[in-house]
Amino acid sequence: MNVRVQTGLSIVAVVFTAYLAVGGLVWTAPVPQPALFIAALSLYLVTTWLCVFWGFTPRPGGDSPQVEPAPGGAAPRVGGLPLWLCALVLATTVLVPLATWSAVAESARQEPFATWSLGGIGALLTIVTVRRRPLIAWIGVVLLGVSSSLWIGVLASLALGLVGAAVWVVAAQLLTALVDRAAVDTAELTGIQRRSFEWLASQEGRRRERRVRVQQALAVAGPLLIRTIESEGDLEPEERERARLAEGSLRDELRGPRLLDEAVRGRLQEARLRGSTVTVLDEGGLDAVSPGALDRIRADLAEALKGASSERIYIRTSPHPRVAVTVVGRSRRRDDPDGDEVVDLWHEIAHPRSPIER
Repeated sequence: MNVRVQTGLSIVAVVFTAYLAVGGLVWTAPVPQPALFIAALSLYLVTTWLCVFWGFTPRPGGDSPQVEPAPGGAAPRVGGLPLWLCALVLATTVLVPLATWSAVAESARQEPFATWSLGGIGALLTIVTVRRRPLIAWIGVVLLGVSSSLWIGVLASLALGLVGAAVWVVAAQLLTALVDRAAVDTAELTGIQRRSFEWLASQEGRRRERRVRVQQALAVAGPLLIRTIESEGDLEPEERERARLAEGSLRDELRGPRLLDEAVRGRLQEARLRGSTVTVLDEGGLDAVSPGALDRIRADLAEALKGASSERIYIRTSPHPRVAVTVVGRSRRRDDPDGDEVVDLWHEIAHPRSPIER
């Protein structure tokens, strides 16, 4: 609940309960024990205002008060009253009507100033319901009904405010449930909106990345394509080598862009110039890696490729939680050029540990 809304509701509750209390002071008949009557009013006001303002701590910038999660994924609970204050509410529910009717003459017990406690306690129990203690409120309604029935009779109690107190509690419980449901729906819609914004941002980032790759492809392969068309495919050996290198670079940009920086691109180019066939594959193992950790992984990869002379070099991201990238080199033995390839390069690059893990 917004702090401004909570402040407004608190002011309304204070004014209304004060109005009910002032109504009890408009005596239309003599009050034999005025001190006891005023003491009951004071106890009522103290208890009511404690319930209104308990846990109300406005924060700078209009932040909401602390919200307690309800069990089972239900609506959030905002600032429930402590048990000692609930006990005080129940004591007030019993003592205030008792003191009020004891303080006035028997003939005046059904006068408005003597029955103010029915409406006043009803307002208090409504506040308790809003503060997420409906069980305490219903216990209070029962206690109020028993007390008022003993003092002025069942029919008089129902006619002078007991029914209204119960209706207030029911309405407060229904409205609280509706507000909680609305809060849950609002939170869900906010989450959906945030995820949609994140998805749109990721799509925009991918479109921007694709544009950059297309521009890089045109910059690298454009002149070679034009030359290939002009010569009808009859390229010089040097041009064919340039085309091979350009094709490898484009494949790297398309298949493993997160593994590449200027140092890694340079090492891959050097490996291809030495005659190696290089395959770079990013299969999603680095999606959650921070930019700083990604820089360290790239630096380790550039170092691992330094001087690599394998016939075939495979660079792949790893799904392993500790291994980020695997570099494997395979070559045929020099003494058996027609035999099977053997692994002559194996290097694993671990995920950089955070300072906390260190």
